[in-house]
Amino acid sequence: MNKETIIISLGGSLVVPDNIDLGFLKSFKHTLQKYIGNGPSTGSGFKFFIIVGGGKVARNYQNALLEFGGQSKDRDWIGINITRLNAEVIKQMFVGNAYPKVITDPNIKVKTNKDVIVGAGWKPGWSTDYDAVLIAKNHNVKTIINLSNIDYVYDKDPNQFPDAKALKEIDWKSFERIVGDKWNPGLSMPFDPRASKLASKLKLKVVIINGKNLDRLEDCLNNKPFVGTIIQ
Repeated sequence: MNKETIIISLGGSLVVPDNIDLGFLKSFKHTLQKYIGNGPSTGSGFKFFIIVGGGKVARNYQNALLEFGGQSKDRDWIGINITRLNAEVIKQMFVGNAYPKVITDPNIKVKTNKDVIVGAGWKPGWSTDYDAVLIAKNHNVKTIINLSNIDYVYDKDPNQFPDAKALKEIDWKSFERIVGDKWNPGLSMPFDPRASKLASKLKLKVVIINGKNLDRLEDCLNNKPFVGTIIQ
């Protein structure tokens, strides 16, 4: 049976909010095992690319570099290195089902019979969201699920504007107006500006889901109504 491939852009804020969140990681593993080869739902037809972000830890290091005059490229590199550490943990979680190397170049096509392929940051200038879009392009994948710590995309920052409206669906042109077009190391956005531009060009569907509620991820994978935002 041909398995559908889904890309998950896994926010580093879920993996390491302050310390490594073992509770979340165990729940995430349990959830995905229902959809991969040796899980309780064997044959459900999914392969997963999991592209892991840096989160708060990466931003802490980037801010420290900035304090001492670190340039944008330097701050990007330290964030990339954090994503690679996080990705090593995710790969180990799925040992036996996972491709044995963390993918750091999204332009390399991976040929494997493993159901999980883990990736991390590539090079300065963009986030792991952009890497996820490049993997989608190079492996002909049409759907990216972005797991973060927000319930929806909003029309403006809900932390600053109490009247911000949650958006269940939004087109790429409207989304790009919200996130702008400039990348900065450590930028915290639902989906980064450069990734958004390329995803729009490729006509990808990106789903924003709060990873703290993994039942929503399951609803999405099961084609059921779910809490989150669809961008397409």
